[in-house]
Amino acid sequence: MIAKDLMNDYPPTPDRQVTLANWRQSPFNSWSYRNVRRLLPTANIAATHPGKPFEASLESIEDIEFVGIGGQPTTLAKALRDTHTDALVMLRRGRIAAEWYANGMDARTPHIVFSVSKSICGSLGGILTDRNLLDPDDLITDYVPELERSVYGNATVRHLLDMTVGIKFVEDYDDPDGDVIRYRYAMGWDIPPPGREVTDVRRFLATMRPDGKPHGDTFHYVSTNTDVLGWVYERACDQPLSDILSEYLWGPLGAEHDGYVTVDSHGAMRAAGGICVTPRDLARFGEMMRRRGVGADGRQVVPGWWIDDINEHDTSAAWARGDFAELFPGASYRSKWYQIDRTEGVLCALGIHGQWIYIHPEAELVIVRLASEAIPLDPDHALSWRRGFDAVADAFLA
Repeated sequence: MIAKDLMNDYPPTPDRQVTLANWRQSPFNSWSYRNVRRLLPTANIAATHPGKPFEASLESIEDIEFVGIGGQPTTLAKALRDTHTDALVMLRRGRIAAEWYANGMDARTPHIVFSVSKSICGSLGGILTDRNLLDPDDLITDYVPELERSVYGNATVRHLLDMTVGIKFVEDYDDPDGDVIRYRYAMGWDIPPPGREVTDVRRFLATMRPDGKPHGDTFHYVSTNTDVLGWVYERACDQPLSDILSEYLWGPLGAEHDGYVTVDSHGAMRAAGGICVTPRDLARFGEMMRRRGVGADGRQVVPGWWIDDINEHDTSAAWARGDFAELFPGASYRSKWYQIDRTEGVLCALGIHGQWIYIHPEAELVIVRLASEAIPLDPDHALSWRRGFDAVADAFLA
């Protein structure tokens, strides 16, 4: 079954119906990831000062070759067709060099970006810090005293930003009774079985416990950390996260279209993975990061010193002890961004099911990929696309 066959009857037949029970499963996710708002409650992220549309300077990139999935040679055009890619936007020097859509996607349709949401929130932290609304060295409980008895009771905002909280949580997306499924029940992303007691996400966050490691020592990828960060932002600004994103980031960025973010039954917003935006606006965000926080109209959106810190602060020791050291050897993680190639300054945001922002400063290149891959985290797919993006950068530098 393909995307155009889903949800196309009124009502759809059972085999074509996308629901909360199947929305993250293939092939249903090829429809749901661009229609999250029809499945889950959401809050709007307004584009208050829409910028100018991109200019185009198209490049021939379809025949660029690289080592694809399973070590097999492929081309960019073939990889796009073969890997459940929904959208690809490539910017070179701020102009559209290439653009590609499938599965019902287009430039105006918001698509869920999963953990790319974390990087968006990491950049927002720099804005709030620059405006003296937030101090990363503060204790989390200075903003959210409700978490005093949890693992977060003696951790700082910086520990949240860098994923170095010593927390007992296993980010296993396939464990049918693990931490992630309980988290999804709390967030309203999954339907709990009959008789299963379910809490809301904020009360769930208050149950998180330590793993015995000191905060700041080890990169330990845990999504709840970013939801706590979103809660901190709300307390710092006395506003809901969606309004903070709109006022301080999405509006000043000059986004063309509204985004949105999923919320739980008590209105808590999923900062860690619930943001949905259009492909071009996500590319616009990536381009702003490439330009050291400067938007297309010349306005400073994210402070340059915050982006310098992301690029230059060495967290490689914590990374080497952490969860993804084998996937990206020698990388770093700072303020919710991956520095996957420190020699080239390549900066990335990644989300499950194939979401990417890839920024190559020397090639003046930003690539956004949105996808509906079947497996949440497939290392072979991730490494294949990293090689593909590197090959594009090499072609532009040649």
